[in-house]
Order: sequence, then C-alpha cells, then structure tokens
Amino acid sequence: MSLAENLKKIQQGIRAACDRCDREPNSVTLLAVTKGQPPEMVRAASDLGLMLFGENKAQEAKAKIPLCPGRLRWHFIGHLQSNKCRDAVELFEMVQSVDSLPLARELSKRAEQAARALPVLLEVNVAGEGSKFGYPPDRLLAELKAIGALPRIEIHGLMAVPPWSAEPEKSRPHFRRLRELKLECERILGVPLPHLSMGMSGDFEVAIEEGATMVRIGTALFGPRSRAKSRAAGD
Repeated sequence: MSLAENLKKIQQGIRAACDRCDREPNSVTLLAVTKGQPPEMVRAASDLGLMLFGENKAQEAKAKIPLCPGRLRWHFIGHLQSNKCRDAVELFEMVQSVDSLPLARELSKRAEQAARALPVLLEVNVAGEGSKFGYPPDRLLAELKAIGALPRIEIHGLMAVPPWSAEPEKSRPHFRRLRELKLECERILGVPLPHLSMGMSGDFEVAIEEGATMVRIGTALFGPRSRAKSRAAGD
C-alpha cells in the first residue's frame, strides 16, 4: 500500500474508534513516528497533510529536522539522556518522555537558557517492565509536585508504552491505568492535563477507546520495521 493509502486506513481507524466511544475524531492527534525515515519521507507525509512528527533519538533528529519543511511540529518520544537536553529544547515543541526529576530539572535549566517554556509529558512504566524506561506510578505521584514547580516546565499529561502483544485488547488494562493515573495527577496538581499519549500501530484504536488524545504511529504509516526498533516510545 502507498503512504496515502496507509494514512487513509489509519484515519478511518481513528474515526471508527471515536464513533465507538462517542468522541469527535478531531479530539485525537496523529503523531507520525519518523525514526529511521529520511527527510524525503517526512516531506511526503507532510504533503498529505500531516504536521506533527516524533523522533526517538536526539542525534538523528538534529541531522534530519533542518532538512524537513520548516512548518512542521516535532515531539521527542524516546529516552532522553541529560547531555541531550540542550538539543531537545532547541529542536522539539514537546518532550513526551520525561521519566525522572533530575531530567526534568535539566530540561528546565536548558529551557531557561533558551528563554522558553517547555511542554512535557511524563512517561509511565505502567506494567513495571524492567526493560523499559518510565516512571513507576508511585514515584510519579511522589515527584509530581516537584516537577510541576520547575519554572520552565509545563506538564501537559502522561505517556506510556504498554507491553507488546499481538492482541490489541491486552493493552487495554494498561491504557486504562494510565487514564486513571492522569486523573490522580490532576487531583494532586489541581489543574487539568490535556494529553494522554498512548497507542501505536497495533493498538491505537483500543487506546482511543480508553481516552488517548495522541497516538504515535510509524509502522502502519511508513511500513514495517523490526519489533525491537518499533516498540520504543513510538512505533
């Protein structure tokens, strides 16, 4: 299938999932995951109307983004090392993978130097997988106020990558847990958090049914990659 056909199928899936849970399709944002994709593919996707793109590696993004159309919006969705925070602040509209207070502090410091506020999502390891990054739920709640008090950090919601399964329904409990955690975070902070970034190529319809506002899709849009590569923060 062509890129245009893949996009049409994804958009149909988003609409179908929204219909099932009485949501408006425009309440869900499609983030195109471009890890390993050349600038030409990004441009082709943007020509089809996509505006929001996600990268997993700061070094790859630093080389790629300047070669892509300037009107595009970029989110960082991979594990971020502290020594890449300066690049992340310069390149990305949002960092979706904040998973510790020290990382949030470094991002706030770099955002201060850049004279900007940085929207972030807090990444949660909802299943407690040892092979994945992300906050354990208890530590997330314990550190939430400290992150929220950082001068240049704006918490916009939560992000998660559930365990891989060939059966989308097996992701549902993890998506539901993230939605419940968001409600707990809103109570602690006393403000609404607009975003739940969850759901990828194989399970995005289930994620939407459980409240996703953003789905991160690479494989279903651009074609298959190896499972090891595709099950990072985006697929």
